[in-house]
Amino acid sequence: MTEEKIHIPDDDEALLAQCRVETFRSGGPGGQHQNKTESAVRLVHLPTGIRVIAREERSQHRNRGVALLRLRERLAKLNQVQVPRKSTKVPRAATKKRLEAKKRQGEVKRLRKPPDPGRD
Repeated sequence: MTEEKIHIPDDDEALLAQCRVETFRSGGPGGQHQNKTESAVRLVHLPTGIRVIAREERSQHRNRGVALLRLRERLAKLNQVQVPRKSTKVPRAATKKRLEAKKRQGEVKRLRKPPDPGRD
């Protein structure tokens, strides 16, 4: 499975050129200011289809900056190479030790029981 890495531009303007920028009302608590201004920003990265939303700040410009940071993080995560896991095996000595401990515990539990009345 060969996946090619996605080029992440260093410049914000170049990254924004690869995105569709949508603005909308952020909603939620905050009163008239939030209900009247379109300060929330959604960025859709067109080459990958990744969507990020920022609606915490009161300013659309600050939300755009936050959304760009989030998009950079998501793209960087997408570029990370997954290291294949190495299968490991439990050593024989560890298995033997665990089984002996279980036998001892079983013996302790067996000795807790009252003796059989018909077995005398």
